[in-house]
Amino acid sequence: MVSVESPPVERATAPAPRVKLLKTKVSRRTAWILRVASVAVPFALWWAVSGSGVVPDRFLPAPPQVWAAFTDMVASGDLQNDLLASLGRIGAGFGLAVLVSVPLGFLMGTVGWAQPLFEPIIGILRYLPASAFIPLLIIWLGIGETSKIALLVLGVVFFNTLMTADVVRQVPRRLLDVSATLGAGRARVAARVVFPHSLPGILDALRVNAAVAYNLVVVAELIAATSGLGYRITRAQRFLQTDKIFAILIVIGLIGLTIDVTLRLVRARVGRWSV
Repeated sequence: MVSVESPPVERATAPAPRVKLLKTKVSRRTAWILRVASVAVPFALWWAVSGSGVVPDRFLPAPPQVWAAFTDMVASGDLQNDLLASLGRIGAGFGLAVLVSVPLGFLMGTVGWAQPLFEPIIGILRYLPASAFIPLLIIWLGIGETSKIALLVLGVVFFNTLMTADVVRQVPRRLLDVSATLGAGRARVAARVVFPHSLPGILDALRVNAAVAYNLVVVAELIAATSGLGYRITRAQRFLQTDKIFAILIVIGLIGLTIDVTLRLVRARVGRWSV
């Protein structure tokens, strides 16, 4: 009698444990608590260290001293004048960089010959520190406003061009195919499809590079300037007025945060569909 082997019985396997993803969102209340703590904790540490006497006031002034220095500069009008001078340079330099980089980056992202033509030289120039051009800018343009604005343009234009081109190249191919199927020409596709789809990403690039321009204006004002926040820092350093330096640094941080939040709100408004 021939025995028939029964097929092997498959053992029931336990389901694989699910990998819990990291929690990336918190409640609105928790978020605000963390935001407040991110400012309050360093401020409390600063006050405690400066009040302990471990570090002399000349090197680490206490918050009340910094506030007194701030009110003195406001009362004299120096802070307002320096702030307007710095913001004017940022507006001119950053504005010129945007006028050049956004159209050029859009061209590199939409026209086939533009990327191999412009990307190599821009890729080289973006690795050259903008501050390294200061001696040449002074020789070519002098020590006036033109050289300071040119420094901001050099520090922003190359990075923003490549970032804009990358954003434009990320437009989904299916949108371009559908537009072509419906009979839209290249110019119409660029204006009605590519640009609106790229605009939120372009604004994100502007947010990043606005911080670069804001930092460079302080560097530009450290050399041969008669106004501006960088100039005021240099002047305070000569007389060991660290309370004024701290006050100006806080103002710089707050204005920079205001610029970033403003661009973020604009981005959220024009790019709601991409959130």
